[in-house]
Amino acid sequence: MARIRLQIYLGGEEHKIGPGKIRLLEEVAEHGSISGAARSMKMAYRHAWEMVDDLNDCFDAPVLEAAPGGAAGGGAHLTAFGLRLIDRYRRMERATRRALRHDLASLDAHLAPAVRRRPARSSRS
Repeated sequence: MARIRLQIYLGGEEHKIGPGKIRLLEEVAEHGSISGAARSMKMAYRHAWEMVDDLNDCFDAPVLEAAPGGAAGGGAHLTAFGLRLIDRYRRMERATRRALRHDLASLDAHLAPAVRRRPARSSRS
């Protein structure tokens, strides 16, 4: 089945947002920490931090604020801007799918039988 993966390039090719970074933010909101989010996505903690740093460097407001760990426990939470970023991205994703649904259905109608039977890859990464 034909599908769309929305990747948005910001300021050239250096910064981008897509389903992976947005899912990471959603997981941070759910788990209350970057390490918990990384574990749930089976991602290295360092990679998760690099993704968050990229987002925080890209915009004029942080998407996430983290407290150091230790005895106090640490953790992370999304900022108001981070929550709005998730919402905006998900709205753009839905609008893109709506706008292209007839074209995608047309492509699906012409898929070879062997291609049509292949399972879709997970869009969670």
